[in-house]
Parts: sequence; C-alpha cells; structure tokens
Amino acid sequence: MKVAIAGATGFVGSRLVDRLQQDGAEILVLSRRPEKARRLFPNSAFPKVSVVGYDPMQSGEWQESISGCTGVVNLAGTPIADNRWTPEYKQSILESRRVTTAKLAEAIERAADKPSVFVNASAVGYYGTSETATFDESSQPGNDFLAQVCQTWEAEAQKVKALGTRVAVLRFGIVLGPGGALGKMLTPFRLFVGGPIGSGRQWVSWVHRDDVVRLIVEALSNPSFSGVYNATAPNPVRMNTLCQVLGEVMGRPSWLPVPEFALELLLGEGAMVVLKGQQVLPKQALAEGFEYRYPTVKPALEEVLAEFDR
Repeated sequence: MKVAIAGATGFVGSRLVDRLQQDGAEILVLSRRPEKARRLFPNSAFPKVSVVGYDPMQSGEWQESISGCTGVVNLAGTPIADNRWTPEYKQSILESRRVTTAKLAEAIERAADKPSVFVNASAVGYYGTSETATFDESSQPGNDFLAQVCQTWEAEAQKVKALGTRVAVLRFGIVLGPGGALGKMLTPFRLFVGGPIGSGRQWVSWVHRDDVVRLIVEALSNPSFSGVYNATAPNPVRMNTLCQVLGEVMGRPSWLPVPEFALELLLGEGAMVVLKGQQVLPKQALAEGFEYRYPTVKPALEEVLAEFDR
C-alpha cells in the first residue's frame, strides 16, 4: 500500500503516519512546510516516508505524485476553534477545506494510475446542534455555518466517485488524545479549577485518536467501506459527565464551570463548537463490524492521560 496524506503533520495525521509505517505501507506526506515535515518524520525513524511540498490551494507539479498511490487521505483544513471567528477566519475555514479537497480530486482525475480509495475527513458539525436529538449517518444536515462547511467539503470529495475511486467520508467527533481539545482542558484541572464548559448539558460526541486512526486504516484497506461514517465512539456523553470523569481520572475536582460569556469573548461565534453539541452515533461503522478499543469515555481518558505522562 502507498498512501498520500494531506494534513499528515497534524494531531490525527501524525499518528496515522506512525500506524501506516508499522503496517509496512509507503507514505507520501503532502506538506505546505516540507522542512517541518522532514523534521517531524526523519528518514532515520521513518524510512518509508517521503515528503512533497505543496500548495493545497493551487494546482501544480505536486499533483503528479498522486499517480501510483493506492489511497489518498485528506485531513487538511484551518483549525476550527483556535481563533475568533472573524469573517476572514470563517472564509479560511471554508475555503481551506473546499479548495484542498477539490485540488486532491483534480490530482486523482489527472493520475495515469489512479488511487483506488479517497478517504476524506468531515465533522459531526454536519448535523447542526441539539441537546435532545440523536443523529446517525442517515440524519439530515443542519443549517448553521459548520453544517454548511461540512456539506460543501463532502460534496467536493464525492465528485471522485465518478472517476471510479471509492470514497469514504469520516465525520469526526471530538478527538481525545495527548493534545487537541483535551490538551486545552487539562491545565485548569491540574490547577484544581477545572469544571464543565457552559451549561454542561451539551453532548460531546468524542472518539479516541487511536480509534480514528484505525477507522482510517480500515477505510483504506476494506473495499466495503464506502460512503459516510461517523468517526465517533458509540457512547457519547454530556459535557458534565466528561469533566466529572476527567476529574476522577486526574484526581482533581470538577467544580468550577467555565461561563459561556468567557468563551464567547475569546472565540465569538466560534464558541458554539464547545458550548453546543450533538449526540452522534456511529451506526455505519458498527454495521461494518468495526470494533472500538475505547467505546466508553473513562478508559479512553485513562489511556490518554497515561500517554501524556509518558
């Protein structure tokens, strides 16, 4: 197997590279900053990794490298909750996903030896937000900004089907691992001032990072994986529960809630990513027989915290 990955230096992508190399695959890392990628994946430790510099917003010679790859994985995009949602930042969130996906699809179309599978990330934001509804892959999309982003993102990926390439779209939940959203939550807990964010009643559709990586590998290697899959654990929890369990695992209290206005001051409209949620179930992955290593949140948090301490 030879796999091209856009977004390989990120939180999920870097673990995916580790896993694919362990499996004996060749990995082509597409990076806007190739020198950074080569430092992250030095040849001495990653002999099966090659790095190609690319501009994900432009067609170019980099697209030629897709020919001969077995699969392409697209994890690229401007971070959702790292900055205040100005009109310019919202445009970057949308366009970084739409255009990168379109340019990868263009590369697949031009390839003399086309990849057999295209695995494209999306997000559970597709469904909009709700404290009461339960969503699976058959549910209708929401109508807020993130739902519109996800619909546009997925539509670009699905165009590849017309080329004879299998498409698997994975709608990510909140990914738990040493970094990411959980990494930002740990500091207040370590200082004994941790607690739920906002009302605490919002649903958190989470997934352990290793299960996300295993889902991607399954999508790459299993021909029956086609269509849309919720990359979430089968047991979502409310924010109150997540923070209570996190406090238990860390041996810290979970008593000081973070008020909504504080996040809104920091992130503006982007605060909705944390303050509102959705209960999303991985119906399709379970139907395919995928077995989660971390189906419930406490063992997942215990493993992540142990990895932080290693």
